[in-house]
Amino acid sequence: MTLLAGKILVGFVVGVLIGMTGVGGGVLLLPVLIFGLRVPPIVAVGSDAVFNFFTKIPASLMHLKKGTVRRKVVIALSIGSIPGSIGGVNLLIYIRHVYGDGVNNFIKTAVGALLIIIPLLLLFQKRIEDHVANRPPTMKGFAGMVVIGAIAGFLVGMTSVGSGSIIMMLLLLFYSFPPKVNVGTDIVHAVALTGVTGLLHFHFGNVDPRLVLSLLIGSIPGGLLGSHLATRVPMLWLRRLLCALLLVTGARMLWPTF
Repeated sequence: MTLLAGKILVGFVVGVLIGMTGVGGGVLLLPVLIFGLRVPPIVAVGSDAVFNFFTKIPASLMHLKKGTVRRKVVIALSIGSIPGSIGGVNLLIYIRHVYGDGVNNFIKTAVGALLIIIPLLLLFQKRIEDHVANRPPTMKGFAGMVVIGAIAGFLVGMTSVGSGSIIMMLLLLFYSFPPKVNVGTDIVHAVALTGVTGLLHFHFGNVDPRLVLSLLIGSIPGGLLGSHLATRVPMLWLRRLLCALLLVTGARMLWPTF
């Protein structure tokens, strides 16, 4: 199999899994790029951010059309996340300037930690949703959303992971929006966040356009197939299996001898 065909296949498989399980593309794709395709971590982060930007556009348009987006929340999150993302990307550039290739070890550690935290949150998402159902908001106002955006933006700028999963969970924990509104608002905001993050990484030379194009060629039909299969496979168990694999991958990144 040629390298190009391998990249397209990776995009296809990731697209299928996203369509079937709803697990974020950054969480699924980044470990494959780093361990499977041997892409340097800093290039994997930048390319993944651009990939996520393009893959989230169709879903964001659909949610805008359906009216499941709180535009004020998107604005508030973006006010925090865009400066946060700029800070995260610039931190990577600073580390690369000072430590050279050592930035890749830093990225592996940061991504490894997120690959442990995010799957754990996803495994307990249903319990969290049941616990906070019909509960009044615990973090009120515009400022709280800006803080949530800043935290997530900084993490996305450094790792490209969390533009959906982290913000979704924080909105779930601190606000009481209906599930459809949570999802729609999160996806539309993710387009803005990954767009800015991807552009910054592209500016600093951290994006492989050919890699992104190959992944997109595979992921678009993969996403359509995954959405079609979502009602025909035991999604809950597949989601749990994916989370378990991500936990092991995160542990492998944190402890190379694991």
